[in-house]
Amino acid sequence: MANIVKMESYLKTLPEDELLGLFDFIGEILTFGSIKSSLNTEIKESRFSKGQICPHCGANSVKKNGKANGLQRYFCNSCKKTFSEFSLSPLAYSKLPLDKWVAYAKGMVLGFSIRKNAREVGVCVKTSFYMRHKVLDCIRVYMGIGDVDGLVEMDETFFPLSYKGNHKKSGFKMPRPARKRGKQIQLRGISRDQVCVASALDRNGNIIMESVCTGRISYKTLERLYAGRIDENSIICTDSHKSYIRFAKDFKLDHKRIPSGHHTNGIYHINHVNSLHSNLKLWMRKFRGIATKYLPNYLNWYKWVESFSSEKDAIKTKNILIHSATPFVDTKIVNFKRRVIQFT
Repeated sequence: MANIVKMESYLKTLPEDELLGLFDFIGEILTFGSIKSSLNTEIKESRFSKGQICPHCGANSVKKNGKANGLQRYFCNSCKKTFSEFSLSPLAYSKLPLDKWVAYAKGMVLGFSIRKNAREVGVCVKTSFYMRHKVLDCIRVYMGIGDVDGLVEMDETFFPLSYKGNHKKSGFKMPRPARKRGKQIQLRGISRDQVCVASALDRNGNIIMESVCTGRISYKTLERLYAGRIDENSIICTDSHKSYIRFAKDFKLDHKRIPSGHHTNGIYHINHVNSLHSNLKLWMRKFRGIATKYLPNYLNWYKWVESFSSEKDAIKTKNILIHSATPFVDTKIVNFKRRVIQFT
């Protein structure tokens, strides 16, 4: 009782901003406590919202097949394979307890580097790397490419083509001289040494953002990415690049072009998608260079961050684990070691 009185007296002396920060901290502790107790159940409910289905073949003719390490296992009568409640998810093949995954997800939400998250969770750097990309592989599937409608702004941005993470001992041969630390692309303008990220953004906040090619974007690339993903009654706003002209004509879309050297065409502009690119590059800067083969993961991570930007950190932590465990994705480490650059 005496301690409570002392604490009350101390709290009364705190300025308002420190008091609010303390209340937020206490609320976060309580929220994380409730998250850990309910997360297991919520992941199972999300994964099997349409009933118990086999993650290998999608059939629903499954039956219980005993338990292993406290997890219920199942047998599929269709493909004759066994699986657990966490098969084909980031938590599959992992010997780490759920508490470690919650702590790691919290670090991802807070923007920790791979090394810092490794220290916070108590794992090695290599494990931290695989944990991040196991989650992001699944988030990429969860987010999907998406679709847009209404007034749609379209543009592209570029990132340096990076072979980071490829090693001679795995048989990789560098197709160009390595760039030294701090050195960027030597060629001026758009070249094959840059990765094109095509983006479309509508007024409802729906985003399409994918790495599609190296160098300048072409009509065929636009068609491959956007076919079936832009409503036929949409109005598209773009710059004056000729690929967009042909794309809009062939897909019979109302096309508002921003003339070269101008920022608007009447009430139409591409300011929102340009702002999206600016914020994306600012967010990417903390990762200090991203291997092109993992660029799709980071683009979808940013889309996820934008989609849940209004949520509290504790809710984001829960959501990123649930959303990564919802789709059925093979997250074996061997898949990362064999990964090559692929474009949408």
